[in-house]
Amino acid sequence: MESETTELLKVRDIRIFPHRFLKAETTENILNQIYDLDGIVRVLIHGPSIPKTVTFGPAKGLAVNHDQRRSIGVHGSKIDLRVAVGEIIITVEMEKSDEFVSRLKDILDGTLSFGYQLDIGKFTKSQPTTSDYMKYGSSLDALKDSRCCGMVDMGAKSSDSINFIKD
Repeated sequence: MESETTELLKVRDIRIFPHRFLKAETTENILNQIYDLDGIVRVLIHGPSIPKTVTFGPAKGLAVNHDQRRSIGVHGSKIDLRVAVGEIIITVEMEKSDEFVSRLKDILDGTLSFGYQLDIGKFTKSQPTTSDYMKYGSSLDALKDSRCCGMVDMGAKSSDSINFIKD
C-alpha cells in the first residue's frame, strides 16, 4: 500500500469550475477532448443530483422529466449523467501537468463562452478515508484500483457511481 500512496503523491489535481452548469452535450464534448490528452489518472464530475423520481412532497414517486439526465458517450464508453455538472476535477501525472494545463485552457476557451475558473492544487483524497474502511473493511488493502481511494458513497454501490473509461 505504501508504494501506491507514494505513486499517488506524484499527481496534481486540476479543477474546472464553469460559471454555469454544463449541459449534457457540453459535458460530453469537453470530456472527450480531455480524454484525448496525455497524463490523466482520473476525472471526477460533481454537481447537484438529477433524480429519476421525486423524493419528497406531494409528487413523491413521480418521474422527473429532466432532459439533462441521460447517457453520454465518453471515449467510447456510455456514462449515465446523473448530476448537473458544476465542477470537473482531473488528476494528472505531475510531469505532464504543465503541458496538460495549457492544452486544457485551449479546450475550455473554445468550448465555454460564458467563462470558467481553473484551479491547480489538491482536491481529491490520496489516502484511504474512514468511509473507505467502513465500506471495504479489511478488504481495503485488496482494492484493485488506487484511483477509487476516497470516492466512497456509503449508500451506493460503487458500480453505480464509478465508471471506468477504457484507455
